[in-house]
Amino acid sequence: MPDIFDEVEEELRAERAQQFLTRYAGAIAAAAVLVVALVAGWQGWRWYQARQDQAAAGVYITAMLQAAETGPNATAAHAASLAGFGQLAQRGPAGYRTLARLQAAALEAAQGHAPQALELWNEVATDSSADPLLRDLAELLWTQHQIGTGDPDALEARLKPLAQPNNPWHAMATEQLALLALRQGKTGEAKQMLTALTNDVTAPDGVRQRATAVLAQLPG
Repeated sequence: MPDIFDEVEEELRAERAQQFLTRYAGAIAAAAVLVVALVAGWQGWRWYQARQDQAAAGVYITAMLQAAETGPNATAAHAASLAGFGQLAQRGPAGYRTLARLQAAALEAAQGHAPQALELWNEVATDSSADPLLRDLAELLWTQHQIGTGDPDALEARLKPLAQPNNPWHAMATEQLALLALRQGKTGEAKQMLTALTNDVTAPDGVRQRATAVLAQLPG
């Protein structure tokens, strides 16, 4: 008897399953098609992004090589480099947009075009979508290229957050703050910062060496 009941129960389950499949066959098929479409779409998007990254990398490398040109064609090469960086800054992938603006700013500065360089550095420094490390670098470069002429209060306000110990650029930012203090005649304050830099084992060697050299030239 138990075997008979088990068989009947299995038959009923099979019948209910068949009814379920018959009733919802269309929805199940549609869901399966949707899953396939989503997977295909995701793979297509990844392929498109890879192609975009490859194209951006090509433009970026070409612009870098043109920026390094020093021969008789340097002027034309630098103009082409700025055009390439400009293209990436407008339409490139996110990472390349930031790097392109930084490279373009460096090239503009090297050519003596300070206003254009400062504008590009400020764009990166105030771009919330850019990598924080690169934003802070742009902030540092923006202040560094105005340390002798810019408004002291504005420069100090932008340098102080960078000079915090947990910031990767803190040593270079402290160096700029010391130079700014010297510019304003705050020799004692500058000495304190420079001395701290000479003892900062996390500071780059170049920063410590410059701090030592400047301290040696200060009175007292």
